[in-house]
Amino acid sequence: QVQLVESGGGLVQAGGALRLSCAASGIMFRFNTVAWHRQAPGKQREFVASISSGVAVYVDSVKGRFTISRDNAKNTLYLQMNSLKPEDTAVYYCGVGDWWGRGTRVTVSS
Repeated sequence: QVQLVESGGGLVQAGGALRLSCAASGIMFRFNTVAWHRQAPGKQREFVASISSGVAVYVDSVKGRFTISRDNAKNTLYLQMNSLKPEDTAVYYCGVGDWWGRGTRVTVSS
């Protein structure tokens, strides 16, 4: 059974940083494209970043501020978020294939 567990969210001031983690069991990240999505209050879920075979892709709004990475030995996905803005406030989800975690909430205060 595939299980994805996100952590690392919290409350941070604008300009601050957070690092999200996503630990996986039941599936190997190294053989798959893995992604972060987010859902802000009252909005649809949107793509944030993905990584596959070392190639990272980002939505324009986070380019230069967020970095996606993974540790294959730990089977863990990360999202380093710097220079956070209030509009980054959302629940962040990691996903692989049809599987998604329950999310971790990020709140950025102005």
